[in-house]
Amino acid sequence: MIRWRYGTVTGIRGAWNGCTELEVTVEARQGEDSYQAKGLAYNDMVGIPQVGDRLLLNCNALSKGLGTGGYALVVAIPDRLPDDVDRPGHIVKARYTPLQSMRLGVDEDDSPWREAVEATRDLAGMPVITADLHSALAPILAGIHFSRPTAKVAYIMTDGGSLPAWFSKALDQLSDYLCGTITAGQCFGGQWEATNVHNGLIAAKAVADADIAIVAQGPGNLGTGTIWGFSGTETGEAVNAASVLHGRPVASLRISEGDARERHWGISHHSMTSYGKVALAGATVPVPRDIPAELQSKVRDQLAQLPDRHRQVEVSCDGLEEELKRLPVRLSTMGRGMDSDRIYFLAAAAAGRCAADMLADD
Repeated sequence: MIRWRYGTVTGIRGAWNGCTELEVTVEARQGEDSYQAKGLAYNDMVGIPQVGDRLLLNCNALSKGLGTGGYALVVAIPDRLPDDVDRPGHIVKARYTPLQSMRLGVDEDDSPWREAVEATRDLAGMPVITADLHSALAPILAGIHFSRPTAKVAYIMTDGGSLPAWFSKALDQLSDYLCGTITAGQCFGGQWEATNVHNGLIAAKAVADADIAIVAQGPGNLGTGTIWGFSGTETGEAVNAASVLHGRPVASLRISEGDARERHWGISHHSMTSYGKVALAGATVPVPRDIPAELQSKVRDQLAQLPDRHRQVEVSCDGLEEELKRLPVRLSTMGRGMDSDRIYFLAAAAAGRCAADMLADD
């Protein structure tokens, strides 16, 4: 169900690629008082709101107190609808929802990249880094940049989290580190659109001309606290996709010293389940050398449980912390930064360094 509300724009808080952040007054309904809230509009879908506009809002995230997606989302500006835009593309994303969006698929008939995609049969050994959380993207890029600053890196965003790529401020801030973003599956708004992860990986090679690809969901990981109930299982599927396409999967580990939840302390059960049970193909598993002393025994036991099909590689973290500090984004995972969960970011950066070193070995 959707918690529908009307609201009025009282101020513009800011904007980034594809988004406008608003101050809105949400009108009272069903016995509640009116209140002030942050609003978010996806410009390509609803237009660009102006102060004084009356809005139709989806307030589900506010009512549930969500952190990452805690906005009143703009569904429409009823009195000032955007103009129709005729452009090529018939791939429908967010299919059969009221906000389904028509996009140009990278390999459909009208695409200027169709021929290149069709001609590319595999990844020819391209390293493909898989990660559970969107917050791993920036540190992975730092690790790559540390070893190979000229490497071209494409990001394939999967639909386990946010559907619009525009939601991610980090993507906007990391544009100089990426040669392109490809939105795969039901998510959309990247530089290129793909039907699935396999299609997205081929596009990374054939269209973005990437040396390395990173596959991770957008912001907003879903988890229920059960063995199989989390959107990050797609990390294991991404390992399989990279292997089928003759890439070299690099399985980034989600490791935490600051998460109070037992299932995420040490190597997260997300990584253990995805790489231990979902990934049927083998991957290189980078293990950061700087594991905190209080985690070493647990992490050692967990690594021993991973299948023999994976190849574990110890990776030096020398210089990576300084590289992380040079990133143009604020590092944060589940509300924790470097000061409270240093190993999380170093483990992701180590995966980036490992993939970059594969290029050096070619």
